[in-house]
Amino acid sequence: MGNRISVSELKKYKSSGKKIAALTSYDFYTSRIIDSSSVDMILVGDSLGMVFQGKTTTIPVTVEQIIYHTKIVVESTSRAIIVADMPFGSFQISTEKALENAFRIVKETGCNAVKVEGGKRVLPLIEKLTESGIPVYGHLGLTPQSINKFGSYKLRAKSDKEAETLKNDALSLEKAGVSGIVLEKIPAILAKEVTESVSIPTIGIGAGHFCDGQVLVITDLLGFDPEINFKFVRKYADIHSLISKAVNGYISDVKNGSFPSEGESY
Repeated sequence: MGNRISVSELKKYKSSGKKIAALTSYDFYTSRIIDSSSVDMILVGDSLGMVFQGKTTTIPVTVEQIIYHTKIVVESTSRAIIVADMPFGSFQISTEKALENAFRIVKETGCNAVKVEGGKRVLPLIEKLTESGIPVYGHLGLTPQSINKFGSYKLRAKSDKEAETLKNDALSLEKAGVSGIVLEKIPAILAKEVTESVSIPTIGIGAGHFCDGQVLVITDLLGFDPEINFKFVRKYADIHSLISKAVNGYISDVKNGSFPSEGESY
């Protein structure tokens, strides 16, 4: 077993100019492959609600589901730092309830850090978590758990007022003790300003190339859904076609009697 990357080690990437490569994952085989490919961070995102469960938003994902998937990912890997999302409803009720949920996630899964969406309103939680020894990653810009408030997944922080709020939130998150900040779907120039204003790493998703690292949802990168064509996603494979071809080949061989062959029989 190799040595797992630490939160403090990832922080040093920024000063050395080394980029952070992060991906989401939710299952054994994918996590094992990703981990063997020297990725720095695996995020068990609440995106699992959409890409694993087929929901239309991340809102329905529960703490129990995050724990279930994160435990699998942790046990499937040995190198990458594993970060678990705190899902919608797990930290908004009260700081005490949020701490309880975060402790549960870390204790039951063995993950290295949690990620919390939001700015000013989550500062008390972040301070408590970091004081308790749990590393936290922040998440600003497009925060999918606020979809009902935003009404869409469009670019965030286009206005000067929202951009200023985001910059102040980033500085506040750093002061509260976060180990890094995910910046989602904001103008690249704003991401550059935020990245230069904080000493902790920024990890972009749809936030341009000035961030200290990048994260993508694994199923987007692999091309599972041909209808998903986000501007910020580069598809490195066409798994949809590959799986369809393989399944259709199998069906054809079963139907025409060529599978199983004599060599595939006992």
